[in-house]
Amino acid sequence: MLNLETGAGLPDADSYASVEQADRQLEALGVADWSPLDQAAKEIALRNATRFMAANYRLRWAGRRVHQAQALDWPRYGVCVDEWPVRSDVVPREVVSACIDLAARAGRGEQLLPDLEVGNNQVKRDKTGPLETEYFENNTDAAFRFVAVDAALAPFFGASGGAGMIKLVRG
Repeated sequence: MLNLETGAGLPDADSYASVEQADRQLEALGVADWSPLDQAAKEIALRNATRFMAANYRLRWAGRRVHQAQALDWPRYGVCVDEWPVRSDVVPREVVSACIDLAARAGRGEQLLPDLEVGNNQVKRDKTGPLETEYFENNTDAAFRFVAVDAALAPFFGASGGAGMIKLVRG
């Protein structure tokens, strides 16, 4: 059974979204391969989605976790979106929705946190004499695989967004 984060900063929470929330959202979006999954498979997919979010967004979120012992990154305090404070006793609907989007991918067997190969061994240039082979660099980055999810969550990232940039405001 899932331990749903309600916004209370639970020490044993393991998902931002419930199976019922995922069922409603994915049915409304016409994601047909979700509904045939059994309850246990849906719960596993939601846990994997939440794990992915922790692994990829923990250092990017704005603000701070509300409780030291909370299991997940949300709820948070000190977060503003469009200059409005985000309540520190909720998990924003965009975070829940992103979790569901990722769970749908996990539910159809997509690896959210795959092991990356160190080199992809694709030949960039092969010169026959005197024998020279050049390979492409491995440019796979799992943190940026899900562009739509990153875009939906971008307002909740800190000023740097975890990408080594700073927020610039011209006066």
